[in-house]
Amino acid sequence: MHDYDLIVIGAGSGGVRAARLAAKTGAKVAIVEQQQVGGTCVLRGCVPKKLLVYASEYSQAFRDAKGFGWTVDWARFDWPTLRDAVQNEVNRLSGLYTQNLNAAGVEIFEDRAVLTDPHTVRLTREGRYLDAKRILIATGGHTYRPEEMPGQEFGITSTDAFLLDDLPQSVVIAGGGYISVEFATIFSGLGVDTTIVYRGERVLRGFDHDIRAHVHADLERTGVRIVTGATIETVTLLPNRRRLATLSNSMRLEADQLLWAVGRAPNTKGLGLEAAGVRLNERGAVVVDAYSRTTVPHISAVGDVTDRINLTPVAIREAMAYVATEFQGQPTAFDHADVASAVFSRPPVGAIGLTEEQARIQGRKLKVFRSVFRPMRHILAGNEQRTLMKLIVDAENDQVLGVHIAGPESPEIIQLAAVAVKAKLTKAQWDATCAVHPTAAEELVLMGEPISHDNEAPA
Repeated sequence: MHDYDLIVIGAGSGGVRAARLAAKTGAKVAIVEQQQVGGTCVLRGCVPKKLLVYASEYSQAFRDAKGFGWTVDWARFDWPTLRDAVQNEVNRLSGLYTQNLNAAGVEIFEDRAVLTDPHTVRLTREGRYLDAKRILIATGGHTYRPEEMPGQEFGITSTDAFLLDDLPQSVVIAGGGYISVEFATIFSGLGVDTTIVYRGERVLRGFDHDIRAHVHADLERTGVRIVTGATIETVTLLPNRRRLATLSNSMRLEADQLLWAVGRAPNTKGLGLEAAGVRLNERGAVVVDAYSRTTVPHISAVGDVTDRINLTPVAIREAMAYVATEFQGQPTAFDHADVASAVFSRPPVGAIGLTEEQARIQGRKLKVFRSVFRPMRHILAGNEQRTLMKLIVDAENDQVLGVHIAGPESPEIIQLAAVAVKAKLTKAQWDATCAVHPTAAEELVLMGEPISHDNEAPA
């Protein structure tokens, strides 16, 4: 006999979905969250970040408006108004998550849970022990900062950026991944002098090389300074409260604020997982099988804490598969192949499937299609931003292996492109689809000639 059929540790997107669905099967479920219900996405990630991106786009929209006959000379930006409106919205969403858990009959504990044995957790604030037949780890991840670096404490992380008292006049952002690029888009769009420091040659490592070059160039075109081939070695707080960053290439950068965007790490420290027999990998992530089971059969894990694909929709689908497997008698493994992703940068990016580099590493023979054009809405405005679209096609069977877009509305377009890639449609099937005109998306079905075509292998 156990106190609960399931205890979920962590009330982010994955944990909340698993708790609600399990409770709806009639299971007795508890969820433990040490901070606020909602997790990274709702409180300090996707949702507030995209709201800030929306705000940052108005500066360009005001400039573009002149080309359409509008005179805009009254615009004034107020950071506290935006900051507070965003926080009000995420708190509203957190409240809805709590309401939904209560409606499903899930018992919520606002505490920190630590495993004391394979079936028991201790609530560290109350000192209470809870026992469960099954335990689900859904604690997500946290921002990383280089704690060994002198002066690193003078920088902030993306979590802190949402709550700044004042908007800085200048900022240095360490890192070149999607968090760095998105916050560079936000800060520069709000009028902040923005510099990225990145150890690589181009931002957005892991994305298709053409997309990386396109975004990198457009950020620079719109005023973001990007220092490549360098890292920050020390940070000093000056008497005027500005930060002085010394780089590995001997450059010295001074700014009002410094933002660490150099990665995230799984939230597993101090959870007692090792004592319960749960194995972690070298990055501290929970090791799981295709069904999200750990090395202890009745303990599972979903979401960023497993470090598989760290995206909110993936955590939710893993949670749904977990409940189907453990509570509905339907063994289900979420397929992590061909998961679409988006970067809310300038320009925004949507991607699904293999990049050109990944496909070539696999030894595939390819047909590569690419189109670069200026969106219609930019022409009258005199806006020089371009859209890039790229299709990666298997030259032997004509299957579309990947779609990569950088341009306005790319994250919206990629959702339906992902359906086609997941269904393994061929380029001929794409081409047989009639275009919707005039749209940017029509270009996906109008690319007739490849820019490169590998010779097909002999039959």
